[in-house]
Amino acid sequence: MRPLSISDATSVLSLQQEIQRSEESRYDHRLHGVLLVAQGLTCPEVAGLLGDAPRSVEYWVHRYQRHGLAGLTEGERSGRPSRLSAKQMEEIGQALRNKPSDAGMRVNLWDGKTLSAWIEKTYGVPLRVRQCQRLFRQLDFRLRKPRPVLAKADPARQKRHKKNFEN
Repeated sequence: MRPLSISDATSVLSLQQEIQRSEESRYDHRLHGVLLVAQGLTCPEVAGLLGDAPRSVEYWVHRYQRHGLAGLTEGERSGRPSRLSAKQMEEIGQALRNKPSDAGMRVNLWDGKTLSAWIEKTYGVPLRVRQCQRLFRQLDFRLRKPRPVLAKADPARQKRHKKNFEN
């Protein structure tokens, strides 16, 4: 029987991304790495097999030796602190539920650029457009764009040209 293989690089990348998705899968990944080291493989060999940096595997082994299985669990991830307070985020969420014109902006729809300008004007906090787009998702806000309406369009003629129009 021929040995099975997966040679597609995108498959390998998608599998690695799936491992990184949840705390449990990252814990299992570290656990497998430490297990392979315990079975006699070196840290660089394990790193090559798992697609991680050799130094990461060394960190896992040292944390396991110091703290046992608890050393392999997900620790606090610091990250950059938010420049907006929880109260400000709540106010932004409320403002997004209304028209931008109600918030003193001269446009009819919220977008990243408009939100960025409003936050800087209101709170004095400069945020880039991409960061404001992430805020939309974080606040469960979906951008809605109006459908264009032709000024002098004939509704009956438009209806005849629709795909699902029945005679």
